[in-house]
Amino acid sequence: MLLNTLLLALRSIRRNLMRSFLTILGIVIGVSAVITMVTLGNGATLAIQNQISGLGTNLLQVRPGQRMGPGGGTGAPAFKDTDADVIAQQIGGILAVAPEARAAATAVVGGRNWTTSVIGSTNAWLETGNWTLRSGRVFTDAELRAGAAVCLIGETVRRELFGTADAVGGQLRVKAFSCEVVGVLASKGQGAFGNDQDDTVLVPLRTLQRRVTGNTRVNTLLVSMKDGSDPERVKASLTQLLRELRKLSDSDEDNFNVLDTKQLADTLSGTTKVLTTLLGAVAAVSLLVGGIGIMNIMLVSVTERTREIGLRLAIGALEREVLLQFLIEAVVLAALGGLIGIVLATGASLALSGLMGVPYLFNPGVNLLSFVFSAGIGVVFGYFPARRAARMDPIDALRHE
Repeated sequence: MLLNTLLLALRSIRRNLMRSFLTILGIVIGVSAVITMVTLGNGATLAIQNQISGLGTNLLQVRPGQRMGPGGGTGAPAFKDTDADVIAQQIGGILAVAPEARAAATAVVGGRNWTTSVIGSTNAWLETGNWTLRSGRVFTDAELRAGAAVCLIGETVRRELFGTADAVGGQLRVKAFSCEVVGVLASKGQGAFGNDQDDTVLVPLRTLQRRVTGNTRVNTLLVSMKDGSDPERVKASLTQLLRELRKLSDSDEDNFNVLDTKQLADTLSGTTKVLTTLLGAVAAVSLLVGGIGIMNIMLVSVTERTREIGLRLAIGALEREVLLQFLIEAVVLAALGGLIGIVLATGASLALSGLMGVPYLFNPGVNLLSFVFSAGIGVVFGYFPARRAARMDPIDALRHE
């Protein structure tokens, strides 16, 4: 009986293909919108996590001032380059500590010039930021102590100034001094805040202080923790040590701030997940609209087929058989809409992921849930028309014009 009922339902749907397609359009749009929004949201979350992890593993960024952002360090004393050595020696669980100073400058090679960010630091900067070398070498201890005119360049700087030529061994001029390119950094791409991480020139800290900025200010301390270290314990120890180094009394507030990039990643990821859930919920509203459309068309179908229903009931069909027939029609329509929506969502997600530059993450759970929900919509909104058809009086149905 179930097979015959299913065949009758499919035959009825096939008789009105255009109307059936328009009926399931709301389900198609709803399912595809929900899956696409969730897929893109998950991809964006992963992209944010990857970009922030590119800043460094278990990284703490310490900067002058009570808060991050423009103006946050106004009036606060800068760090000293010796602070990095003290932190590395006195705090357990530390993998590497790098002092960092920055300045914007124009780099020149031959007839080409490029405005970039010049960073002064030590070899520990590479370790704290998960940097690797594409070619060349790192700074020697003698070069770091003497403030030698040597540099490492990012992939963007290499491309803009050297083109296809080998940059290692070449000369690059920054402001009034020339430095020898001793290494090229492997590409890391876009950063967590939209910046180009490869647009950089790294020189020894003393080289930047003497030849570019003309002062001994250190704007940032990058502290990379070992895997398995307790971030809260390290942060507490770091805060206490910096208060001692900066001679702050118990009544003084911290004149520096410590940013945990893992906490930043968790915060941004949490925000993205909330927005993804919100967008998915908004898109799911169209599923309800599609369900109402199915109920409306099924009611019309019941009215059109009143004499057919009366004839079936008159020759012995049971109420539950008539109920099942119309219920199956509604479920088939909704499930078909769900399948088409999944196919469209997959194509849209792949296309939009490429345009937005976020990874495509296939989520079987979301796809299965959307399909089951669309079939459930057919059951819920198809039951009333099916029940109405099953409860018809055969004599009144046969008299219907």
